[in-house]
Amino acid sequence: MKTITSRDNAQYKELVKLAGSSQARRKSGRTLLDGVHLCQAFLQLRGLPEQCVVSESALHNPEVMDIVGQLEAQHAHVLGLPDALYNAVSQVEHGVGVMFLIETPERAVTEPLAVSAVLLDNVQDPGNVGSILRSAAAAGITQVYCSAGSAFCWSPKVLRAAMGAHFVLEIFENVDLAALVAASKVTSLATSGYATQRLYDVDLRQPVAWLFGHEGQGVADDLLSMATHQVVIPHLGQVESLNVAACAAVCFFEQVRQNQT
Repeated sequence: MKTITSRDNAQYKELVKLAGSSQARRKSGRTLLDGVHLCQAFLQLRGLPEQCVVSESALHNPEVMDIVGQLEAQHAHVLGLPDALYNAVSQVEHGVGVMFLIETPERAVTEPLAVSAVLLDNVQDPGNVGSILRSAAAAGITQVYCSAGSAFCWSPKVLRAAMGAHFVLEIFENVDLAALVAASKVTSLATSGYATQRLYDVDLRQPVAWLFGHEGQGVADDLLSMATHQVVIPHLGQVESLNVAACAAVCFFEQVRQNQT
Protein backbone atom coordinates (compact mmCIF):
# COMPACT_ATOMS: atom_id res chain seq x y z
CA MET A 1 0.00 0.00 0.00
CA LYS A 2 1.31 3.40 -1.00
CA THR A 3 0.66 6.31 1.37
CA ILE A 4 0.28 10.00 0.53
CA THR A 5 0.48 12.61 3.29
CA SER A 6 0.82 15.88 1.33
CA ARG A 7 -1.98 17.89 -0.25
CA ASP A 8 0.53 19.02 -2.86
CA ASN A 9 0.98 15.53 -4.25
CA ALA A 10 -0.02 15.48 -7.92
CA GLN A 11 -1.90 12.18 -7.60
CA TYR A 12 -3.86 13.52 -4.65
CA LYS A 13 -4.71 16.74 -6.50
CA GLU A 14 -6.12 14.64 -9.35
CA LEU A 15 -8.37 12.78 -6.91
CA VAL A 16 -9.68 16.07 -5.50
CA LYS A 17 -10.38 17.34 -9.01
CA LEU A 18 -12.26 14.16 -9.99
CA ALA A 19 -14.33 14.29 -6.81
CA GLY A 20 -15.45 17.86 -7.31
CA SER A 21 -15.70 18.41 -11.06
CA SER A 22 -18.07 16.79 -13.54
CA GLN A 23 -16.00 18.31 -16.34
CA ALA A 24 -12.86 16.63 -14.98
CA ARG A 25 -14.63 13.27 -14.77
CA ARG A 26 -15.91 13.50 -18.33
CA LYS A 27 -12.55 14.68 -19.68
CA SER A 28 -10.50 11.97 -18.00
CA GLY A 29 -13.04 9.18 -18.48
CA ARG A 30 -12.74 8.24 -14.82
CA THR A 31 -14.84 8.56 -11.69
CA LEU A 32 -14.89 7.62 -8.00
CA LEU A 33 -17.01 4.97 -6.29
CA ASP A 34 -17.39 5.98 -2.66
CA GLY A 35 -18.38 3.49 0.03
CA VAL A 36 -18.22 -0.21 0.84
CA HIS A 37 -21.36 -1.23 -1.05
CA LEU A 38 -20.34 0.31 -4.38
CA CYS A 39 -16.79 -1.01 -4.08
CA GLN A 40 -17.99 -4.53 -3.24
CA ALA A 41 -20.46 -4.47 -6.14
CA PHE A 42 -17.76 -3.35 -8.57
CA LEU A 43 -15.37 -6.07 -7.38
CA GLN A 44 -18.04 -8.72 -7.75
CA LEU A 45 -19.46 -7.63 -11.10
CA ARG A 46 -16.66 -5.79 -12.94
CA GLY A 47 -13.35 -6.84 -11.38
CA LEU A 48 -10.39 -4.75 -10.27
CA PRO A 49 -10.49 -0.94 -10.09
CA GLU A 50 -7.75 1.30 -11.39
CA GLN A 51 -7.00 2.17 -7.78
CA CYS A 52 -8.42 1.75 -4.28
CA VAL A 53 -8.21 4.69 -1.87
CA VAL A 54 -8.60 4.15 1.88
CA SER A 55 -8.51 6.44 4.89
CA GLU A 56 -6.20 5.72 7.80
CA SER A 57 -9.08 5.06 10.21
CA ALA A 58 -10.80 2.71 7.74
CA LEU A 59 -7.94 0.24 8.15
CA HIS A 60 -9.66 -0.85 11.37
CA ASN A 61 -12.92 -1.64 9.55
CA PRO A 62 -13.29 -5.40 8.76
CA GLU A 63 -15.27 -4.80 5.54
CA VAL A 64 -12.69 -2.33 4.25
CA MET A 65 -9.83 -4.63 5.17
CA ASP A 66 -11.54 -7.48 3.34
CA ILE A 67 -11.68 -5.32 0.20
CA VAL A 68 -8.05 -4.24 0.61
CA GLY A 69 -6.99 -7.85 1.18
CA GLN A 70 -8.70 -9.00 -2.02
CA LEU A 71 -7.01 -6.23 -4.00
CA GLU A 72 -3.54 -6.73 -2.57
CA ALA A 73 -3.80 -10.48 -3.23
CA GLN A 74 -4.25 -9.59 -6.90
CA HIS A 75 -1.53 -6.92 -6.84
CA ALA A 76 -3.98 -4.07 -7.41
CA HIS A 77 -3.07 -0.49 -6.51
CA VAL A 78 -4.09 0.61 -3.00
CA LEU A 79 -3.52 4.17 -1.79
CA GLY A 80 -3.68 5.19 1.88
CA LEU A 81 -4.57 8.71 3.00
CA PRO A 82 -4.70 10.40 6.40
CA ASP A 83 -8.32 11.02 7.42
CA ALA A 84 -8.10 14.77 6.78
CA LEU A 85 -6.94 14.27 3.20
CA TYR A 86 -9.42 11.47 2.54
CA ASN A 87 -12.34 13.53 3.85
CA ALA A 88 -11.45 16.37 1.50
CA VAL A 89 -11.95 13.97 -1.42
CA SER A 90 -14.98 12.00 -0.20
CA GLN A 91 -18.45 13.45 -0.77
CA VAL A 92 -20.08 10.97 1.63
CA GLU A 93 -20.66 12.42 5.07
CA HIS A 94 -19.64 9.99 7.82
CA GLY A 95 -18.56 7.41 5.24
CA VAL A 96 -16.47 4.35 6.11
CA GLY A 97 -13.36 5.51 4.26
CA VAL A 98 -12.96 3.48 1.08
CA MET A 99 -13.38 4.42 -2.58
CA PHE A 100 -12.41 3.07 -5.98
CA LEU A 101 -11.02 5.04 -8.91
CA ILE A 102 -12.46 3.46 -12.07
CA GLU A 103 -12.67 4.09 -15.79
CA THR A 104 -16.12 5.09 -17.03
CA PRO A 105 -17.28 2.99 -19.99
CA GLU A 106 -18.00 4.83 -23.23
CA ARG A 107 -20.41 3.01 -25.52
CA ALA A 108 -21.53 3.91 -29.02
CA VAL A 109 -24.92 2.93 -30.39
CA THR A 110 -24.29 0.43 -33.17
CA GLU A 111 -27.52 -1.57 -33.40
CA PRO A 112 -31.27 -0.82 -33.38
CA LEU A 113 -33.16 -1.39 -30.15
CA ALA A 114 -34.27 -5.01 -29.95
CA VAL A 115 -34.79 -5.54 -26.20
CA SER A 116 -36.47 -3.61 -23.41
CA ALA A 117 -34.59 -0.40 -22.68
CA VAL A 118 -34.83 2.93 -20.86
CA LEU A 119 -34.54 6.21 -22.77
CA LEU A 120 -33.95 9.32 -20.64
CA ASP A 121 -34.75 12.60 -22.36
CA ASN A 122 -33.19 15.50 -20.46
CA VAL A 123 -33.71 13.96 -17.01
CA GLN A 124 -31.45 16.30 -15.07
CA ASP A 125 -31.68 15.39 -11.38
CA PRO A 126 -28.89 12.93 -10.43
CA GLY A 127 -31.04 11.33 -7.74
CA ASN A 128 -33.81 10.65 -10.24
CA VAL A 129 -31.42 9.20 -12.80
CA GLY A 130 -29.82 6.94 -10.20
CA SER A 131 -33.18 5.74 -8.91
CA ILE A 132 -34.34 4.97 -12.46
CA LEU A 133 -31.18 2.96 -13.12
CA ARG A 134 -31.70 1.02 -9.90
CA SER A 135 -35.34 0.23 -10.73
CA ALA A 136 -34.45 -0.74 -14.29
CA ALA A 137 -31.79 -3.18 -13.12
CA ALA A 138 -34.17 -4.65 -10.54
CA ALA A 139 -36.78 -5.19 -13.28
CA GLY A 140 -34.32 -7.02 -15.52
CA ILE A 141 -33.80 -4.21 -18.03
CA THR A 142 -30.22 -4.10 -19.24
CA GLN A 143 -29.90 -1.07 -21.56
CA VAL A 144 -30.17 2.65 -20.75
CA TYR A 145 -29.84 5.47 -23.31
CA CYS A 146 -29.45 9.08 -22.16
CA SER A 147 -29.76 12.29 -24.16
CA ALA A 148 -27.05 14.92 -23.97
CA GLY A 149 -29.15 16.97 -21.54
CA SER A 150 -29.51 14.20 -18.95
CA ALA A 151 -27.39 14.00 -15.80
CA PHE A 152 -24.02 12.32 -16.26
CA CYS A 153 -24.61 8.74 -15.19
CA TRP A 154 -21.15 8.31 -13.68
CA SER A 155 -21.36 11.28 -11.32
CA PRO A 156 -21.02 10.44 -7.59
CA LYS A 157 -24.66 11.34 -6.84
CA VAL A 158 -26.04 9.12 -9.60
CA LEU A 159 -23.73 6.29 -8.55
CA ARG A 160 -24.86 6.48 -4.92
CA ALA A 161 -28.55 6.59 -5.85
CA ALA A 162 -28.20 3.61 -8.21
CA MET A 163 -26.57 1.43 -5.53
CA GLY A 164 -24.50 -0.69 -7.91
CA ALA A 165 -27.02 -0.90 -10.78
CA HIS A 166 -24.42 0.60 -13.15
CA PHE A 167 -22.47 -2.64 -13.08
CA VAL A 168 -25.28 -4.77 -14.52
CA LEU A 169 -26.40 -2.21 -17.10
CA GLU A 170 -25.16 -1.09 -20.50
CA ILE A 171 -25.32 2.71 -20.32
CA PHE A 172 -25.13 4.89 -23.43
CA GLU A 173 -24.78 8.66 -23.06
CA ASN A 174 -25.13 11.65 -25.41
CA VAL A 175 -27.52 9.61 -27.57
CA ASP A 176 -29.73 11.00 -30.33
CA LEU A 177 -32.95 9.54 -28.94
CA ALA A 178 -35.04 10.52 -31.98
CA ALA A 179 -32.76 8.52 -34.29
CA LEU A 180 -32.78 5.64 -31.81
CA VAL A 181 -36.59 5.53 -31.67
CA ALA A 182 -36.89 5.89 -35.45
CA ALA A 183 -34.70 2.82 -36.01
CA SER A 184 -36.13 0.81 -33.10
CA LYS A 185 -37.43 -2.71 -33.64
CA VAL A 186 -39.51 -2.62 -30.43
CA THR A 187 -42.61 -0.83 -29.18
CA SER A 188 -41.88 2.59 -27.64
CA LEU A 189 -43.91 4.03 -24.77
CA ALA A 190 -43.69 7.65 -23.63
CA THR A 191 -45.22 8.76 -20.35
CA SER A 192 -47.31 11.92 -20.46
CA GLY A 193 -49.72 13.56 -18.06
CA TYR A 194 -51.86 14.50 -21.06
CA ALA A 195 -52.18 10.98 -22.48
CA THR A 196 -55.57 9.26 -22.50
CA GLN A 197 -54.35 5.66 -22.69
CA ARG A 198 -53.64 4.07 -19.31
CA LEU A 199 -50.39 2.22 -18.73
CA TYR A 200 -52.35 -0.80 -17.50
CA ASP A 201 -54.27 -1.11 -20.78
CA VAL A 202 -51.15 -1.62 -22.92
CA ASP A 203 -49.79 -5.09 -23.66
CA LEU A 204 -46.29 -5.09 -22.17
CA ARG A 205 -45.51 -8.75 -22.74
CA GLN A 206 -42.93 -7.91 -25.39
CA PRO A 207 -39.82 -5.69 -25.36
CA VAL A 208 -40.54 -2.02 -24.71
CA ALA A 209 -38.47 1.14 -25.10
CA TRP A 210 -39.51 3.30 -22.15
CA LEU A 211 -39.29 7.07 -22.73
CA PHE A 212 -39.09 9.36 -19.69
CA GLY A 213 -38.59 13.09 -19.85
CA HIS A 214 -37.49 16.22 -18.03
CA GLU A 215 -38.78 16.60 -14.48
CA GLY A 216 -40.84 19.68 -15.33
CA GLN A 217 -41.40 19.57 -19.09
CA GLY A 218 -41.74 15.85 -19.69
CA VAL A 219 -40.75 14.06 -22.89
CA ALA A 220 -39.95 16.43 -25.77
CA ASP A 221 -42.75 16.87 -28.31
CA ASP A 222 -40.82 15.32 -31.19
CA LEU A 223 -40.17 12.16 -29.21
CA LEU A 224 -43.75 12.04 -27.96
CA SER A 225 -45.02 12.10 -31.52
CA MET A 226 -42.71 9.23 -32.49
CA ALA A 227 -43.73 6.93 -29.62
CA THR A 228 -45.92 3.91 -30.40
CA HIS A 229 -47.99 4.72 -27.31
CA GLN A 230 -48.37 7.72 -25.03
CA VAL A 231 -49.49 6.49 -21.64
CA VAL A 232 -50.56 7.93 -18.31
CA ILE A 233 -50.41 6.37 -14.86
CA PRO A 234 -53.80 7.03 -13.23
CA HIS A 235 -53.56 8.25 -9.66
CA LEU A 236 -55.84 9.40 -6.89
CA GLY A 237 -55.53 12.41 -4.62
CA GLN A 238 -54.67 16.03 -5.24
CA VAL A 239 -51.05 15.73 -6.39
CA GLU A 240 -50.46 16.89 -9.95
CA SER A 241 -48.17 14.07 -11.06
CA LEU A 242 -45.69 11.39 -10.00
CA ASN A 243 -41.98 12.02 -9.67
CA VAL A 244 -40.24 10.71 -12.82
CA ALA A 245 -38.32 8.06 -10.87
CA ALA A 246 -41.51 6.81 -9.21
CA CYS A 247 -43.26 6.83 -12.58
CA ALA A 248 -40.46 4.74 -14.10
CA ALA A 249 -40.61 2.19 -11.29
CA VAL A 250 -44.38 1.75 -11.74
CA CYS A 251 -43.89 1.22 -15.49
CA PHE A 252 -41.07 -1.29 -15.14
CA PHE A 253 -42.86 -3.41 -12.60
CA GLU A 254 -46.16 -3.35 -14.48
CA GLN A 255 -44.16 -4.92 -17.31
CA VAL A 256 -42.71 -7.45 -14.86
CA ARG A 257 -46.21 -8.22 -13.54
CA GLN A 258 -47.62 -8.79 -17.01
CA ASN A 259 -44.77 -11.07 -17.97
CA GLN A 260 -45.28 -13.19 -14.86
CA THR A 261 -49.02 -13.74 -15.25
